[in-house]
Amino acid sequence: MSRIVSLIASAVVALAALPALAQTRSAPAAPSSLIDLNAASRDELMTLDGIGEVRADAIIRARPFRAKTELVERRLIPEHLYEKLADKVMARPPPPAPAPGRPAPAKRT
Repeated sequence: MSRIVSLIASAVVALAALPALAQTRSAPAAPSSLIDLNAASRDELMTLDGIGEVRADAIIRARPFRAKTELVERRLIPEHLYEKLADKVMARPPPPAPAPGRPAPAKRT
């Protein structure tokens, strides 16, 4: 009898965990797996659903992006497509350019 009770208890615990498992599957991608709009190659951009050669080239020509929402704001992709891609992309700002006219500091040896 106690074996049946423990099996039922195990089943109840497993069923209670199902909503948590479903939530983890729909969570946004980890930052390391996001595609950076400012650095991704044409082939990397084309791995995204709805991004073919033409859109990938347009995204590359439109760089740099301050935010991923600029894909829609600049009319590079339609809003319904952005909703599918938003959790798969990011726009990491490009590194700042060196100030003009200032030489690099000399190293002392």
